[in-house]
Amino acid sequence: MATLRKKLLWLIAIRAVALTVVLGSAILVQIQAPGTFPVDPFFFLIGLTYALTALYAVTTRFAERHRWLIDLQLAGDAVTVSAIVHLTGGVTSYFSSLYALPVIAASITLYWRGGMLIAFLSGLLYGGIVVLQYSSPLAPTAAAALPPIRLALFTVGLNLFGLFAVAVLSGYLAEGQRRADVRLQRASNRIADLQAFNQHIIDSLPSGLATVDADGRLLSFNRAAQAITGLTLADALAREADEVLQFPRDVLDGMRGSGGSGGRYRAEFGFGRPDGSHIELGFSTAPFVTPAGLSGYLVTFQDVTHSKRQEREARAQQRLAAVGEMAAGIAHEIRNPLASMSGSMQVLRQELSLNEEQAQLMDIVLRESERLNDTIRSFLAYARPQSREASRHDIRGVLNDTATLLRNSVELREDHEVVVDASDEPVWYFADENQIRQIVWNLATNGLRAMPSGGRLRLSVAPELSPNASEPGAVVRVEDQGVGIAPAELDRIFQPFRGGFRGGTGLGLAIVHRIVTDYGGAIDVRSQPGVGTTVEVHLPGRTPVLTAPTEERKTALV
Repeated sequence: MATLRKKLLWLIAIRAVALTVVLGSAILVQIQAPGTFPVDPFFFLIGLTYALTALYAVTTRFAERHRWLIDLQLAGDAVTVSAIVHLTGGVTSYFSSLYALPVIAASITLYWRGGMLIAFLSGLLYGGIVVLQYSSPLAPTAAAALPPIRLALFTVGLNLFGLFAVAVLSGYLAEGQRRADVRLQRASNRIADLQAFNQHIIDSLPSGLATVDADGRLLSFNRAAQAITGLTLADALAREADEVLQFPRDVLDGMRGSGGSGGRYRAEFGFGRPDGSHIELGFSTAPFVTPAGLSGYLVTFQDVTHSKRQEREARAQQRLAAVGEMAAGIAHEIRNPLASMSGSMQVLRQELSLNEEQAQLMDIVLRESERLNDTIRSFLAYARPQSREASRHDIRGVLNDTATLLRNSVELREDHEVVVDASDEPVWYFADENQIRQIVWNLATNGLRAMPSGGRLRLSVAPELSPNASEPGAVVRVEDQGVGIAPAELDRIFQPFRGGFRGGTGLGLAIVHRIVTDYGGAIDVRSQPGVGTTVEVHLPGRTPVLTAPTEERKTALV
């Protein structure tokens, strides 16, 4: 719908054009028939109207707040036309039809009311001019040149009828246009609201949503898609979908319905974000069909990095649970005969007279028996968690005790450095202190062994807020400057017997994982080969209540 100011600007422009036409006509008449009408007042009036038009243009900006300015302009137009008619012969003037212009302008700007008011004002002015001609001796037209009164009344009546007819017709058309504009504006507002609503829905989707045309170019990219990929709209739109989403080109063939799938396609692939991080995307496509036919494809995708990691961890936990069940079943079958064998060998070692080589072989058997017994003991500690004796203690003390033991262990070298980094405030945690010591000790000894060429081992702890917890949790961090772990091995380091150090049982990290998951915590491992490894143990604020180990619990160890 046109604004009032825009209408007024059009009115001013039309007024200027009309004045120019009238001025040109007057000049032409004056040249062809000198003395037809008094020239000086006429041209003065047109010049004055030009000046008023310029003034109207300046005051347009105030018209919406002060509507009387519009009424003043329209009334001024009616007075100007009346003056022109008066100067050019009154009832005999050829310019009486100009009354229709302010009436039409009033109908357009003020609709029915404005058109009728200006028509009424114009009729009064025109009638007054005619009455003045026939009654005043000062009339510009001589009485002898005036038509008979009957003809004058007919002319006046005809002009007034035409004037009000123009007012009615233009007012009707203006009102119809106004109602149409109102309906159009309401429809436009509804469409805009619907578009905004749809856009809010699309932007509120947790999954990335993109539309791709038939040529494989991206047409839209919702807010979740930008958050997942780290790309902006400018980075994504109008580019090839396989280039932006980094999937193989043959995937685009799958989107186009290869294999009879009708454009539906599902796949998972790696994605490199602009910040250098790598994630895994799982996406699916569907054809985008309009009444005109296939117009492109809808692509929905999600960051499945976390869920894929959970799947890998779940598979690892299933294997660990199977190992735990197996260990629980065979522990007594191995440990009892082993104890008998070890005891018998010790008796024979003391009672038999052995030469040096036989004594050395006997010592090897006893030593390996003890090592096998330690392995079984660790195996049972992993498969059958001991009962907890939970208490509230300061984890900083556990770290300091572990650091003291490491500094006095035989594995510490001169180029090793063990550092404890903890705040001055206590980090209280409600748990079995021995289990927390076992977590820190296993991680710390692994970190020390990972630095055969020396380096710094850093132990730290800090409180960590946990949702729905009465007390804050804790995060224990162990950092080394060792050989690091290859990316392909990160997901398997907590599996039993995956140890990479000589003299170890391969169960240390598996036991750490079992204890942490029993507390409902999580372990985050970041490593770079040749630089070092950082292990973060996140312990939640709420400690789960210990229950006796059952077959179901062992199966669900996570």
